[in-house]
Amino acid sequence: MEYSLDSKKIAKATREWLEKRGVGIREIAELTFFLQKDYVKDLSIEECMDSVERVLSKREVQNAVLTGIQLDILAEQGKLMQPLQDMIYNDEGLYGCDEVLALSIVNVYGSIGFTNFGYVDKVKPGCLKRLNDKHGAMKHTFLDDIVGAISAAASSRIAHRKQAEKEADSAMPEDDPEA
Repeated sequence: MEYSLDSKKIAKATREWLEKRGVGIREIAELTFFLQKDYVKDLSIEECMDSVERVLSKREVQNAVLTGIQLDILAEQGKLMQPLQDMIYNDEGLYGCDEVLALSIVNVYGSIGFTNFGYVDKVKPGCLKRLNDKHGAMKHTFLDDIVGAISAAASSRIAHRKQAEKEADSAMPEDDPEA
């Protein structure tokens, strides 16, 4: 039988695995709101949730989410080879592959996302603090960075859309080819 990728199954699995690992869309949207509230007047949590949903609809994002969660689970189960097992299980400070995978998400929406990601990765607001806790049974070496990256990408998406709206509202009639 020939391999055939089912995009709907991938999208569904992405959302299901986020939920199984204790992360809801609203929590990611709250991080997005945290990042943009000082820059976007009248920003709503609903707008942030929509932006998170749009980010999660991207195949590159889904691939990163599923890959990172799988590596976290394998580390919890002790199924990785040494020394990788210990590095991921203990979220080794010099192991940066978790951030590199997360940056593949941020990269989808441009450079603003990089600075937002760096900020939330350092500050660990909202659910990131819980996901970064190294004392629980669940290990989130990759997931905390992935969630931060999704919120940073959603934040960047909002910033770009708001700028485009502002420019469209302030366009002079002579700038409009249809005017």
